[in-house]
Order: sequence, then structure tokens, then C-alpha cells
Amino acid sequence: MTRELLRMAGAALRANLLRSLLTMLGIIIGVAAVIAMVALGDGAQKSVQDRIAKLGTTTLQIDATWIRTGGIQINTRRRLTIDDAQSIEERSPHVLAVQPQQDKMLQIQWGDKNANIRIVGASPNFLAVRNYQIALGRMFTSGENRGMQRVAVLGAGALTQLGVVDPYNILGQRVRIGGVVFTVIGTLRAKGAGGGFGSPDDQVVIPFYTGRWRLFKTDWVNDIFALASSEADLPSAMSEIRLAMRHSQRLRPEQPDDFRIRNQADFLETLDDTTSTFTALLAGIAGVSLLVGGIGIMNIMLVSVTERTREIGIRKALGATKTNILLQFLAESTALCLLGGLIGIALGSASAIVMRDGFGWSTQIDAASLGIAFMFATAVGLVFGVWPARRAAGLNPIEALRYE
Repeated sequence: MTRELLRMAGAALRANLLRSLLTMLGIIIGVAAVIAMVALGDGAQKSVQDRIAKLGTTTLQIDATWIRTGGIQINTRRRLTIDDAQSIEERSPHVLAVQPQQDKMLQIQWGDKNANIRIVGASPNFLAVRNYQIALGRMFTSGENRGMQRVAVLGAGALTQLGVVDPYNILGQRVRIGGVVFTVIGTLRAKGAGGGFGSPDDQVVIPFYTGRWRLFKTDWVNDIFALASSEADLPSAMSEIRLAMRHSQRLRPEQPDDFRIRNQADFLETLDDTTSTFTALLAGIAGVSLLVGGIGIMNIMLVSVTERTREIGIRKALGATKTNILLQFLAESTALCLLGGLIGIALGSASAIVMRDGFGWSTQIDAASLGIAFMFATAVGLVFGVWPARRAAGLNPIEALRYE
């Protein structure tokens, strides 16, 4: 019985092949759009997760909080200083290393090339705390930091901005940063994480005291980074840092914190929420195409019922029941959606691959999204095929035979 229904449904669809293809078009576009948009959203989320992992899952960032007063954003108490970093180092057993940081956008010049890039004044433990690695040369030492030596380590993005093709060509060379001459002693290995949130490769790292006294000329610290002993110790480390900061800033018990402590999980959670919302929005917009396609199928099936009224009357006269007629038209509408869903999945997957390989966008095809899109397409065929099928099954055989 089932085989006979499928055979008759296939014959009916082949009899109006062009109309069947045009009817499937809405389903094809809808499924393809859902697959492509979800792949784009999942790819963006995976890219964020990879970037957070590269920045270091046990790295904590401490900076001053800001409030809005009279429409102007000002600091709540005072800015961070080197004393805050020393307090954290002395009072936090679960913190392995502390790295105070000053940074500023300055002009860097090498030969006839120049670029405006972020200059970071950091302590020698920058590599361990921030999860960086040296590609060529070396990192500056504690002695060079204390002696305020004019040495610099260039990030991969800085090399690109200066037009450096071979990093060996700039190693040992002199560059001018903010009008002060520095010697390049090393380059950082690229992390390759961008995506609209600023690249960690676009920076030049110099000794903290060199930057403090020779370039930035300020005691204020922009950020303090701390390396927790393990991911399990993150809560303990954050609690210790909070107490150390309150002691350093001389805050009374009733006074709120004038700083914030953030770990990479906070960034990941925020960005995950953003990308999830973005993915849901795109999938919802694409899902509208599926509904439009379903309405198109219902319309065509109603037309088909009208055109085949005499055929329905003949089948009923020969003994076909209402259930037989209902299942036949449901099989036709479901077949249209199944075929459209399969073609849509292939087209959506191909689009995701083209976006990844052709345009360099981060996409990730999830098997679950393929299954959901296919089941949704099938459900559309069933739901929007019910009314035409019921109408066909409810025709009076005598009136159907008289229909011209």
C-alpha cells in the first residue's frame, strides 16, 4: 500500500515537473539559508572560543571601573598603579605571576616605513602571563627592564604594518618609537586571532620601566594581568586579588570596589551570548523562507486538487477510501519538501564551504543543524499538505465525476 502511494505521488509530481521544481524552490532556499546562516554563526562562536583559549584560560585582567556622572564618564576613585600590582603579588598565594601594563598608540618608524600601533610597556614575564611565544630572537630581561633599556619585541601584526617580509631583516635593527630609538631584539609568534575585536598581534612590547619613564611618562597603569595557578584556583585567585586591591586602594568596608577583575570566561560568556543571539536571528530570518515555501506548497496542492477532481472521483468510485486519498496528497506534499530539503542541505553546505574557502569567513557545519533543517522541511510538507489532502479526501465522488 505504501509503495503504491509513493508510486502514484511520484507519477503526479513528474506529470508537472516544472511546477514541482518551482514549488520546491521556497523550501530549497529556506533550508539552504538556515544551514548557511547557522554554519556562519557557529563558526563565529568557534572562532571566539579559539581566541579566548589563545589568550590564556587562567589569565585574569584587573582594571579600574568607570561610572557615568552628569553624562561624562569618569574614574570612580583613582587609576591603577604599580603599588596595586605589588600588593597582588604579595597577598595572592594562588597567583603565579603579575604583569602590570601601560600602553598607548604611538608612531613607529623603520627606514621609510611607519605605522601607528599600540606600544605596550610590560614586565619580562609578559610571555608567561599573556600566553605568548617568541618566534625569533628573545624577550627582554629583568635587568634590561630595571635599566630602562631601549629594546623592543615586535608582534606579527606590527611586522605586517611595517612591510617586513622576512623578520630576520629587522632583528637587531633600530626603530623609532614616539621619537625614541629602540633596538629590535625579538618577534612574537602570531596568534592569528582577529574578528573585529582587535588583533593581539598588532602591538610592540617594550620594558615596563622604559615605557614608564621614556615614552609614557606617567605612573598610571592601564591594566594588571595576573596568572592563576590553575583553572580550578581561579575563584580563589580572584578573591585574593580583590582583597589585595582593596587593601592597596585603602577602601573602607562600606565602600564599593573601584576596580574589576575579569577572566577569559567572562569574555567568552558575553561573546557566546552575542553570537548565539546573532545565530538565532539569522536562522529565524532564514526560517521565514521555509514558511513561505510551505504556503506555496499548500497553494499548489489546492490547485492540484481542483485540477484532479475527476481523477479523485474515479478513484473513489473504484473503491478508494478517504484515507487513501488523504495519504496520497500528503505523500505528494511531503515528497516535495523532502526533495527540497535534500537539495537545500546540499546547497547550504556548499555555500558554507564557499564562504570559508573563498571569502575566508569562519564557518562550521553542524550535523545537528542539518538534521533539524531536514526535519523542519518535512514537517512543513505535512502541516501545509493537510488542508489540501483533507479537501481532496472530503470530495463527494458523484460531484467529482461530474466536474469538468
